[in-house]
Amino acid sequence: MNNTLKYAISLLLAGGLLWFVFKDMDLATMWERLQAADWRWIALSCALLLMAHVTRAWRWQMLLEPLGYRPSLFDSTTSVLTGYFANYIVPRMGEVTRCGTLFKLEKVPVNLSFGTVVAERVFDVLTLLVLIALNFVLEFDRLSQFFLEFFGGKVSGNNASAGPNLLLILAGGVVVVAILAVVFVLRNKDLRERLLANAFVAKIADFLKGMAEGVLSIRKLRSPGLFILSTLLIWVFYYLVSYVLFFCIPETADLGPLAGLTLLVIGAIGMTAPTQGGIGAYHLLVGNVMILYGLTQADGVTLATFIHGTQMLFMLAIGALAFLVVLFKNKKSEEQREPQPAVVESAKE
Repeated sequence: MNNTLKYAISLLLAGGLLWFVFKDMDLATMWERLQAADWRWIALSCALLLMAHVTRAWRWQMLLEPLGYRPSLFDSTTSVLTGYFANYIVPRMGEVTRCGTLFKLEKVPVNLSFGTVVAERVFDVLTLLVLIALNFVLEFDRLSQFFLEFFGGKVSGNNASAGPNLLLILAGGVVVVAILAVVFVLRNKDLRERLLANAFVAKIADFLKGMAEGVLSIRKLRSPGLFILSTLLIWVFYYLVSYVLFFCIPETADLGPLAGLTLLVIGAIGMTAPTQGGIGAYHLLVGNVMILYGLTQADGVTLATFIHGTQMLFMLAIGALAFLVVLFKNKKSEEQREPQPAVVESAKE
């Protein structure tokens, strides 16, 4: 009942966000523009997306190796694809499905593989934070305007020029206060123990400790340099997956590399929403942030729908194929384990 309720709430949230995004859109016109897209760029984008997941599977192999397991790249990739397939059906089920699939294919214990997935997520979060910081440095004026208008209402008049500066001062002040607070708590043993007695604070501390352990686990790898390279390659592929789709539609063909970086960062934030594959949240955030690069809101929503829809349909198709591969391999392995009739008769004699 609890899982059913979570699934229903997720569907309602996705539906509500989609209604809000598309309520003022001319869907017939948008559909015509999507149909006129250059499918050669779509094919390239899908190929890049597949390469990103193959690279993710390669990186996963590196994390499993110190634990005594070396699954094949094909089975690791199949497991990764089934995980993404599950995420588009039930939010946050991808990690469990991915590990369960690898157990069926390679008999890697789920608890061990799940631990490596958590460590993987730590590095992805750190990479995303670096990209967010880089994006803000390169596009501070645009992004500060976006967040001020999106979350705090529109800034007008003389306050418009002061808004970004005020945001920078406030962000810097929050960072300084946070650092001082952490240093003070670490130096005060009694205060630290009282805070850790609180369940909520203890959960945060455990989460941060887990992140630190995940980062330090790279020291156990045979090739830490290859692990870092694979992480960078994954995010380069993610960037190119969306960027090449700019050239599919005439209205977005002139968007530059920085627009691609902004789309990657804002889109990644949207994909973390508790909906199936980030549906709704991705469309809302990307559709609005693209206005900063000269697009109309209709063009921004069309681009967001095109990118998200292309990735979702491709992942559903290839994820379903991976799921069928798992079923076929399991059935074949079960048939091989069954005793042959001749062997059974011989045993009876």
